Amino acid sequence: MRRLMLLRHAKTETDAPSGRDQDRRLDDRGHRDAAQIGDWMARHPPFPNTVLVSPAARARQTWDIAWRAMKDRIAPPQVELLPELYGADPAQLLETIRTATISASPKHLSPKILMLVGHNPGMHEIALLLMGSGEEAGRKALADNLPTAGLAVFDFDVKDWDDVAYRRGKLVKFISPKLLKQA
Repeated sequence: MRRLMLLRHAKTETDAPSGRDQDRRLDDRGHRDAAQIGDWMARHPPFPNTVLVSPAARARQTWDIAWRAMKDRIAPPQVELLPELYGADPAQLLETIRTATISASPKHLSPKILMLVGHNPGMHEIALLLMGSGEEAGRKALADNLPTAGLAVFDFDVKDWDDVAYRRGKLVKFISPKLLKQA
């Protein structure tokens, strides 16, 4: 069994002072939402043992703030900035998932629980393509959008990540700051 967690970056400023899209930072709401989703993750195990993060400022900030909200309650995962996550399409994201390893381990082991922190449209598209079954309310909500700070959690009945395929994931949970406020 493998678990995949797809986290879209939180809400951002419209433009970065530099004018570069990769430099856009979280706005005030983004800071609150990233902390809220981190707190939710800390209260809902299991936790990722490997986190792959886009190098864009907003993705790094989302992970850093979420991690601060959970770090006193869970074991630290291996975190790696992965340039190919910025602007990745579903095929690139699937390749990243299929080749995931824990590079800090002596044998480059495959993580049991993997998290990607990235961007739409690729994150939403891969979520839709991976979803084969699962929670009905979550499936309907995710069909519309993977909102900022949205988290989609999938289980795959496979022995290794290279066996992950489209329509084979079971959506275990879909959560967002908006859904947390409604709960």
